[in-house]
Amino acid sequence: MASEQDGNDKWPEKAYKNLDFLMGSDARPIRVLCEFIEPATRFERHNVKDTIVFFGSSRATPRDEAERELAQVRAKAAETGTPSLELERAERAVAMAQYYEDAAALAEKLTAWSLSLPENSGRFVITSGGGPGIMEAANRGAAAAGGKSIGLNISLPFEQQPNRYQTNELAFEFHYFFIRKFWFVYLAKALVIFPGGFGTFDELFELLTLAQTKKLAKYVPIVIYGTDYWNDIIDFDALVRWGTINPEDLNLFQFHDSVDGAFEFLKTELTKHYV
Repeated sequence: MASEQDGNDKWPEKAYKNLDFLMGSDARPIRVLCEFIEPATRFERHNVKDTIVFFGSSRATPRDEAERELAQVRAKAAETGTPSLELERAERAVAMAQYYEDAAALAEKLTAWSLSLPENSGRFVITSGGGPGIMEAANRGAAAAGGKSIGLNISLPFEQQPNRYQTNELAFEFHYFFIRKFWFVYLAKALVIFPGGFGTFDELFELLTLAQTKKLAKYVPIVIYGTDYWNDIIDFDALVRWGTINPEDLNLFQFHDSVDGAFEFLKTELTKHYV
């Protein structure tokens, strides 16, 4: 007698192989846990103990690229009368390019110092958001020093393209911003904030809030790089004058305008507290 199951010999699919389920709303907690657990596993495998995190604009470019673009815009302006707005934008890009160069140089110096430490493996690994601009510069500087670096990429509809300088084994792709932020902070022993836009502001002020409210549970030196930019954008002293922060909250960070100055400050603080 034929069985009712004759002709139906396909095995049921296991839940953890069911992509329709895993990509659906019901499995969101599983996807969130994956973005917690998989990076932790990889960091342990590659012996990453702590990091120095760089934030900054994704739109900054290397000096030679910015100067080449400016020369082209000026030549075009001389021939056709290019609107001044395009010329101003190209000139600003050259100014921002200095921050790209400084971020690369600072990351290179910090990586070289880290590699010189006894039992240096996994110490103070340069970390960025993995994309272009200042993020690229940080990973590029670490690579120039012969060190590994981390890229915490995020899936975005525009701007974010993984840069080629991050260490392949330590390049991540996140879907959830809040988990990406967790990994920025969890391993961080220092933070360097270069000029940037909304994303950089978000990262800076969230970190300052964590430090102010003592939610970091560790000392993290914070460098805000580029006083010309930051003083033009934010009046931190006004927050004190208006009573919305305490005067001592301004001690949560230091401004720096030179690679050597920022490097010496970070080296001193990291040596004192973590070496």
